[in-house]
Amino acid sequence: MTTTSALLSRPSTLSLLRGLAIAAAAGVVLALVGAFGSGNAPMGLRLAYWVPVMLAGAVWGHICSLLIERWIDIDARPWLGVAALTLAITGPVSLLVWWVTGVVFEGRAYHAHALPLMLGPVFIVTLVMSAINVFVSKAQPIQTHAAPVGAAPARFPDRLPMKLRGAAIRAVQAEDHYLRIHTDRGSDLILMRLSDALEELEGLEGSQTHRSWWVARDAVRDVARGDGRATLTLDGGVTAPVSRRYAKALRDAGWY
Repeated sequence: MTTTSALLSRPSTLSLLRGLAIAAAAGVVLALVGAFGSGNAPMGLRLAYWVPVMLAGAVWGHICSLLIERWIDIDARPWLGVAALTLAITGPVSLLVWWVTGVVFEGRAYHAHALPLMLGPVFIVTLVMSAINVFVSKAQPIQTHAAPVGAAPARFPDRLPMKLRGAAIRAVQAEDHYLRIHTDRGSDLILMRLSDALEELEGLEGSQTHRSWWVARDAVRDVARGDGRATLTLDGGVTAPVSRRYAKALRDAGWY
């Protein structure tokens, strides 16, 4: 999946919008308190400085998150995710802050020797924002619903390979650029993104349980809990993880 297509996918777009809202609010707070020596500037100038800088950082942070999640399961190892995000974001954003600070407050770009002075403040803000987005901001899983009588059926079953046509879909699992479709007749791979599949699964009762899984609700046979997480056992013995970020929403929806 390319970064551009990931940014345009439904779950990622919602995550980006949520991150932008948090960043904008943080920018307002930093302006109000005059953070990192900006308190002598007029309030309007502080807002014009902090809010765009925080929004730009949020966009870069979202791109970093998409890339990092290819190698790190942030749901399972949140502190490692926070550390990786902080390291990936701090350098490029420090360059941005160095340039913008000079232009806004001095009317020109700072000399290069001022760049190291930006690393500490940017590191602190990035660490806090990364922790907020990983631990506090809970994503809502994409839930799909059974088609009402007379409504168009789900489109996704038409994607099934010929040998699985007509089979009951139990789960859809993302594997790199492919999806593994688990059915009552076995499983197979198709080339498709999970974000696109979630749209076409509307018409079947189910939910995203993890950033890489969609599960049919009537396929769940058992729930195991441990270490703050849950695992769903489906018909046929397939097990699907429930990520921490989706756990509360699925509990509230009566999944377990």
